[in-house]
Order: sequence, then structure tokens, then C-alpha cells
Amino acid sequence: MPVDSLGFLDAVGGLPEQLAAAHEAAGENIRAEDLPALDDISNVVVLGMGGSGISGDVLAAVSTGTMPVPVTVLKQYRTPAFVGPGTLAFAVSYSGGTEETLSMTEGALDAGAHVVAISSGGDLARLADERGALHVPCPKGYMPRAALGALVAPLFVCCYRMGLLPDAHLLMVKAVEQLARRRDRCEPEVEGAANPARELARRIDRTVPLVYGGGALGAVAAMRWKCDVNENAKAPAFWAAHPELDHNEICGWGQHGDVTRQIVTLVELRHGFEHERLAPRFAITRAQIEECVAGVLEVRGEGEGRFAQLLDLMYVGDWVSCYLALQNDVDPGPIAAIDHLKRELSRG
Repeated sequence: MPVDSLGFLDAVGGLPEQLAAAHEAAGENIRAEDLPALDDISNVVVLGMGGSGISGDVLAAVSTGTMPVPVTVLKQYRTPAFVGPGTLAFAVSYSGGTEETLSMTEGALDAGAHVVAISSGGDLARLADERGALHVPCPKGYMPRAALGALVAPLFVCCYRMGLLPDAHLLMVKAVEQLARRRDRCEPEVEGAANPARELARRIDRTVPLVYGGGALGAVAAMRWKCDVNENAKAPAFWAAHPELDHNEICGWGQHGDVTRQIVTLVELRHGFEHERLAPRFAITRAQIEECVAGVLEVRGEGEGRFAQLLDLMYVGDWVSCYLALQNDVDPGPIAAIDHLKRELSRG
């Protein structure tokens, strides 16, 4: 029996309830009077890394067509010069101890930005308290990469309360419904080809997945798939997105086709909100490179609304990465490489 020492599959399976609970808690705890006025905000930044930072990528991708101000996701140490008194800065770190996020948060506070910190505690909560910033608590006990619902709900609720994202409530309700439907098809009790995630993992097998998304939604989903395979299956994976990949990466196929067709599987992530010019790009690109890969797999996002379809695509990747781990006797929970890196960095 494959080992899941940290109960990671249970954590993945609980995402629908996690998002629903976080939505309810954020609705109760976040008051409009604690947030800046809409007229005082000229831009939004999300400061965060890894499984915490991707909550900002989700917000940016979902709101791109409706948010009246730009949303920028920052994954670095230094706070850019454009961050200032007109900035709403979400500092997101599930543990509250991510050094890059703490560094950017201090810079945002020093620049006079309106900071909202989201964490389960830690130094980020203390920093927010010391500097008079709003801190929104997350429930403890999750692994950061399995805490997407707990992290993204406060972002959406804050934006809803400020009038930046008026449809946030409905988007989250529909996303919870779709996540529950997807789980019913992907959980371990569903065997064989009836389980799309298990079947995708079987077909990827020991090849390296290259994940192509389309547009803003597809790009975030593809990045999440790549990170899932890295952290959960402890395997290499890569991602890119249309239309940008058609201006560079498409030229990289052919010269080493005898090698790539043995080790690379192309996974295409599709959704219902693609620009009309993306479909022919997917088709033409596939026709050019399919002889250079071991296989081409397609996953289509389901659900009502941009948020539901994005989380649906990401959720399939969560499950696929777990099955890739288990079918190769890899424990999906521990992340020894990251733990080692942090220990080495802590030595100064």
C-alpha cells in the first residue's frame, strides 16, 4: 500500500468544505469599515510565495475583466517603488513566516500602503498587529499548498466589501459546487478509467508532464499543475501558456524529437473563457509538436464562472499529482527538499 504519511489525500479531498468554511468565516470577520475606501485605491498587489502566493494569481486571473484597478502578484524580496499610499497590499503567507513575504510587507508598510495580512499566525500576524494593519486569520493545521481555499476566500471577500469584485460571493458559491462535483469523480474510491485524475496519471506515467494553458485562467492552472507535480509527486514538470508560447517555445520542438517523444507528455488545459483566437492556436501548435511527445492529453474545466472553471482545472491537477506520487510509491505529503533549503538558509 503506498504511503501517505501526512494524510495529504484527505487534505486534497477537503477543499470544497475548506473554501466554503473560509468564505463564511471571511464574510463574518471582514468589515467594510476596516478596509480602505475604493476611491483611495489605485492598484492592488498580492505579496506571497508558493502555495500562498498562487492565491494572488487566482485573484488576478479571475478578476482581469472586471477589476477597475490593476492587480499585480509579487514573488520576491523587494517592494517595488510603485507601491505606496494608493496601494491595497495583501500579504499572504499561510505559516506567517515566509521571509520573502515578510520583507515585502515591511516595505509596503513603510511606503504607506493599505496592508491586509492573511495568515494562520506567525511573524506576519505580529507585524500586522505592531504596525496597525488588518490581519485576517486562517485556520491552523493545513499544509500551505493544500490551503488554497482558506487563503483565497479572504482576498475575494475583501475585494467584495470594497466594491472591487461585486460578483465575488456568487463566484465562490459556484466554485464550491463544482469542486464537490469534481471530487466525487476523482477521489480514491473511484477506480479505473471512471476516475479522470487517476487515468491521466496512468497515461502520464513516468514521463515529464508539460502543461499548456490558454489565457490568464489557463496560465494559472498550468502553473499550479507544474507545482503540484513538483511538490506532491516529487517529479519534474514544466508549463507555458498560449498565446505567448507560440512566440518562442513552439520553435524548440523537432531537433531532439527522438528524445522528447520518449520522456515528455503534453497536457492541454482548456476552459470556457478562452479568447476565440486561442482554439486555433492550440490546434495548430498540437499538430506541429505532437510527433515530438509521448502523448497529448486534454483536460477541460467545468463549472459556472471563471473562478469555478479555474479551480476545477487546478483541482484536477491536485488529484493527478497525488496519483502520480502513489503509483510510484512516493509519499505526497513531505517536502524534504524545501525543508532542507530552509534549514540551510536559517544558518545564515
